[in-house]
Amino acid sequence: MSANNVLLIDVDTDRRELLSTLVEFINCHPIIVQDPDIWFEDAGELSDVVMAIVGDCGDKHQTKQVLRDLVNNEARVPVFQLDFPESEIADFPGTLGSLRFPVKYPQLSNALQQATIYRGQQEASDQKGYDFRRLVGNSRLMKAVQRMIDQVSDSEANVLILGESGTGKEVVARNLHHLSSRREKPFVPINCGAIPAELLESELFGHEKGAFTGAITARKGRFEMAEGGTLFLDEIGDMPLPMQVKLLRVLQERTYERVGSNKSLTTNVRVIAATHRNLEEHISEGRFREDLFYRLNVFPIEMPSLRERPEDIPLLINELITRIEHENRGTVRLTPAAIISLCQYQWPGNVRELANVVERLVILYPYGTVDYDDLPEKFQLEGGELPEAVIMVMEDAPQPEELKKETVLETQQPQVHTAPVEPDELPEDGLDLKEHLANLEYLLIKQALDESSGVVAHAANKLKMRRTTLVEKMRKYGIQRDGD
Repeated sequence: MSANNVLLIDVDTDRRELLSTLVEFINCHPIIVQDPDIWFEDAGELSDVVMAIVGDCGDKHQTKQVLRDLVNNEARVPVFQLDFPESEIADFPGTLGSLRFPVKYPQLSNALQQATIYRGQQEASDQKGYDFRRLVGNSRLMKAVQRMIDQVSDSEANVLILGESGTGKEVVARNLHHLSSRREKPFVPINCGAIPAELLESELFGHEKGAFTGAITARKGRFEMAEGGTLFLDEIGDMPLPMQVKLLRVLQERTYERVGSNKSLTTNVRVIAATHRNLEEHISEGRFREDLFYRLNVFPIEMPSLRERPEDIPLLINELITRIEHENRGTVRLTPAAIISLCQYQWPGNVRELANVVERLVILYPYGTVDYDDLPEKFQLEGGELPEAVIMVMEDAPQPEELKKETVLETQQPQVHTAPVEPDELPEDGLDLKEHLANLEYLLIKQALDESSGVVAHAANKLKMRRTTLVEKMRKYGIQRDGD
């Protein structure tokens, strides 16, 4: 289906009706949203939306939230802001433009043309290989996850993705879909914990007209929307027990009925589930069905927390900034001192929290450079010993020239030029130069470590060498830091 739907979000009835008529006049189909709080339920598949027009969503905070959700949505729908006398928001960042109300035919026609061009540019960019949903990380743990994705992606096995909130479980699910033979069919996500229990059955299986109060038309469920593709059941651990029974039946028999219907429908979808809960504990407490757990847990994938893979943080920061640049929402640069500080934070919110911090820095320091002192106070951490993998990433990562000139790490010491040391007199019977130099190197390393209280980074600065080089030499000579 070609994208010819126009999403209209506005609480004002008269404006909605006028816009709807005008949208139909340009041979597009209006999708009208009356309640901005649940705009995503009325919007349907955003890949079929050629553009969105957002007016008044109740108050400026709600309007900003809807604009932010649309602009940052993975579907990258072109968004136009409705400009009218009562509007308190102007030029929201990320929107493609604004439409002055009352909107005239030439203005809307021009906006449609802009949206079509924008869509074409985004599709061309995707074809060049920029993947907004790729997994980022070279750590041992992330390589293990990538290896499991490669192994199971093209099978029909159900996958259960485990891990803390914000670790990127949906990213894994999308990668599994993208690498499977179902990639040309829909990927349909649903958050089982965000939908009230009494509505979840209708959301999953659909309903017939008149099935319950408010069911004024028949509606497809997520299983029907995902036909031939992948259904992603996020937060499966929060699904009510009665729905677990019905889901188990669908997984076993591959049939279901819409709410209010006796007609059985067959389904051909691959189910991927995810949760941050400990399902085995839930089973012992009677909150999750054991038979459903084994049906879903055919191939488990555990997503590591961000604190378990700090060496990936510099790569993630770079990826997040690249995404923001790609969306034309600005950019920012971080000095090594700032990145090192962020690597020492524990990140209870994982990658989602890191993404929020990067976005905040882009807003606070647009097109600027963020140093250690510019970070929010709770992220200003120092004195901790960084894992070796983080140091190696920082040393190997290329830095922009302007940062190389401006950045001075706090661990660096002023250079002191000293006269070369005069060698002792050579013994008459000669000496083993290699052994002599090794002994000298050993003694100098021991002295540098003693003067630096065992801090390897400081000792490396005294010896004018890279920290990783010093660590290798310490291993070579069997030198240990105090406390090791």
